[in-house]
Amino acid sequence: MDILGESAEYLWHKEVSVASYDCLILPGGFSYGDYLRPGAIAGFSPIMSAVTEFANAGGPILGSCNGFQILCEVGLLPGALMRNNHLQFRCEPANLVVENDTNCFTRSISQGQVLSIPISHGDGNYYVDDETLGTLEANGQVVFRYCKPNGEVDLSVNPNGAKGNIAGVTNIQGNVLGMMPHPERAVEEQLGGTDGLLIFKAIETLI
Repeated sequence: MDILGESAEYLWHKEVSVASYDCLILPGGFSYGDYLRPGAIAGFSPIMSAVTEFANAGGPILGSCNGFQILCEVGLLPGALMRNNHLQFRCEPANLVVENDTNCFTRSISQGQVLSIPISHGDGNYYVDDETLGTLEANGQVVFRYCKPNGEVDLSVNPNGAKGNIAGVTNIQGNVLGMMPHPERAVEEQLGGTDGLLIFKAIETLI
């Protein structure tokens, strides 16, 4: 399924310009085999300088899973993704409560709404220090938290040990979103649900 329509294109990591694009999506996967640590080597790809310029100019960027890790590695998002606290790879559905509906990725979703979006990672343990966490909370940069089906945020449903049950955050401007769950894997009923489409449809209104 082509989520964003026929205009979507794939970019090679050696590209040096993204000037002709309206939105960038850094997908999940295992860039460079996740050698050293997830996202670290990808952060040095030639294209990342252009991605950073695009972000600084206000362009919308979504990074899921490995894409989130890359965005943290290059400093476009705060924090770091560490090994899951139980040291197990987890591939399963996850419930996410929407904490902020004022950015370009969730403006078509209601605050407090619960989405079901799968995770598939071994390094999804989001960490920031307490001071940075306070800043994220104060600025409304926390977008998604792992929760129970009723929206209750509880440590018992935290799949990786992420601080504050955080599943997704934005930069201060709100145009760069990183999330460990995979919205691209929740776009067809036959594959388990379409909650991920809500995020992509919100982006689509921008382009």
